[in-house]
Amino acid sequence: MTTPSDLDAPPRSRAREVADALRGDRATRWSAATLALVLLAALAGEILIGATGLLDPATVRLPDKLLPPLSAPSATIAVAERPGLGIYLLGTDDLGRDVFARMLEGSAVTLTVGFVAVAIAISIGVAVGSIAGYLGQVRLGPFTVDGVLMRFTDVMLCFPTFFLILTAVALLPPSIYNIMVVIGLTGWMGTARFVRAEVLSLARQDFVLAARALGLPPTRVIVRHLLPNAAAPVLVTATVSVASAILVESSLSFLGFGVPPPHATWGNILSDGKDYVFDAPWLFTIPGLAILAVVLAFNLLGEGLREALDPRLRRR
Repeated sequence: MTTPSDLDAPPRSRAREVADALRGDRATRWSAATLALVLLAALAGEILIGATGLLDPATVRLPDKLLPPLSAPSATIAVAERPGLGIYLLGTDDLGRDVFARMLEGSAVTLTVGFVAVAIAISIGVAVGSIAGYLGQVRLGPFTVDGVLMRFTDVMLCFPTFFLILTAVALLPPSIYNIMVVIGLTGWMGTARFVRAEVLSLARQDFVLAARALGLPPTRVIVRHLLPNAAAPVLVTATVSVASAILVESSLSFLGFGVPPPHATWGNILSDGKDYVFDAPWLFTIPGLAILAVVLAFNLLGEGLREALDPRLRRR
């Protein structure tokens, strides 16, 4: 029931409404906390491994191989090669490498691949979708711009994406940069179709018609008027796409086509542990749970953003 004080209160801004909706969603709060924890782990890895050298994910200690979590190093290990924390917090792998240090390094690599690949995919998808939606009826000989771009998008969608990535990665030199570019170049099609639909809807709005009547060039109409109004759904798509990119990278690393050694990723840590399911279950349990938690967090965060940004869903 509305009270006089409610009527006198100033209206909340859209940003405030979205922020309140996100804070009120328990799953979104859990997702944000999980992703913040992973981001802190990646930053801690950069400091403890790169800046200070306290942890070393690449040091091989064969006498300490397959030690369980919280194990102390053996007396035969030289002082300079012992773990910086004094114990193997998450155990060791089949070469005696510190799993905790490798998980910290892997968190940075996994997040970097996910964000950069999605940035590439979103950039291509937004460009293709906005051009197809706004300049779609411009003719290129017997065809239209929309027809050419969308048929090319449909052709790309016909290829099995993962096998296309697998083939490209197998042909290219092993590199983290190649992984990011290949995942980005094969993941833009859904964004392009989505942005095209949004632009087609927005192009009929009065503010766009007024901008066109003023004679503004198409690039300015797209950049200044259409894309800002389509940014919210694109943000939701990007959030969910990061989860997909992380899964693809982990799958490639598990199969041996991902980020090359000596870099550690959660996928190759999981791959190293597949032969020790019963002897060293922490080798596949820890990275497997990390991948599960991060992918689930991105998916739930995307769902929370979708509901927060859509007023119709917030009223349910």
